[in-house]
Amino acid sequence: MSRHVVVLMGGWSAEREVSLTSGRAIVEACQRLGYRATGLDMGHDVAQRLAELKPDVVFNALHGTPGEDGSIQGVLELMGIPYTHSGITTSAVAIDKQLTKTVLTAAGIQMPGGGVVRSESVFEADPLPRPYVLKPVNEGSSVGVAIVTDDSNFGQPISRDAAGPWRQFETLLAEPFIRGRELTVAVLDDEPLAVTELQPTRGFYDYDAKYTEGLTQHVVPAPIHPQATEQALAMALAAHRALGCRGVSRSDFRYDDTMGEPGQLYLLEVNTQPGMTPLSLVPEQAKYRQIGFDALVDRLIQDAGLKR
Repeated sequence: MSRHVVVLMGGWSAEREVSLTSGRAIVEACQRLGYRATGLDMGHDVAQRLAELKPDVVFNALHGTPGEDGSIQGVLELMGIPYTHSGITTSAVAIDKQLTKTVLTAAGIQMPGGGVVRSESVFEADPLPRPYVLKPVNEGSSVGVAIVTDDSNFGQPISRDAAGPWRQFETLLAEPFIRGRELTVAVLDDEPLAVTELQPTRGFYDYDAKYTEGLTQHVVPAPIHPQATEQALAMALAAHRALGCRGVSRSDFRYDDTMGEPGQLYLLEVNTQPGMTPLSLVPEQAKYRQIGFDALVDRLIQDAGLKR
């Protein structure tokens, strides 16, 4: 009898639709691989549904909270069900950008400065010299990111009426804006795969640019100085290990080459639940390394403890 894989997807985070797209692709891959696969759109009755479905393993295709912050990992641990990707502690730390910064800077990894501020405080004064970035502490996929510049429409200081993350979140992470280029590196089975440069056709690499076809060009391998390539690969692996990631992770970088190459590399964040959509970066880097989508899914399932 074939092993039963339940693919957890959807949920209620801001990244629900992306998760559903990832999940459907994973279900199809599992079926091609010969597993018995069931897609489960997670609701608040998830423990009851899992008990009914009796999976041999759960493929966690959730993005954002509660699928990426240690919550669902805790449920699965209590139920004794093997699952893909990182565990409770790693997930809880990595989803929190400030906690991640504390761990990774202590490990010698260069990250932007800044810190957490009350959203109300930005209506009184800028927390940092402009340009700077404001982002939610516990969201992924560039949800709620605002780049505050001298000529932005937010006001000086930021107006209470201006649309931005200060409306949805009580606290925000304020960081200096790093000029230059957007890079990303996936790590699979403790091996960095490649460096991709992300070239948005407009603005910056926000939520729409990530998930709308044609809005961002992915260049792999990134056309950067070889020394910068090696540094990005090494930093992504160091971050993966320092946080205790399992299976696959993806580290995002800013590369400041405005004064020439090799430039300065800054790690922004580590994603423990990277997307698996047709536009996602991890499958793209795996393909570059001759690892097809089905093989990638199978490796993650095996990393979870379900051997063929």
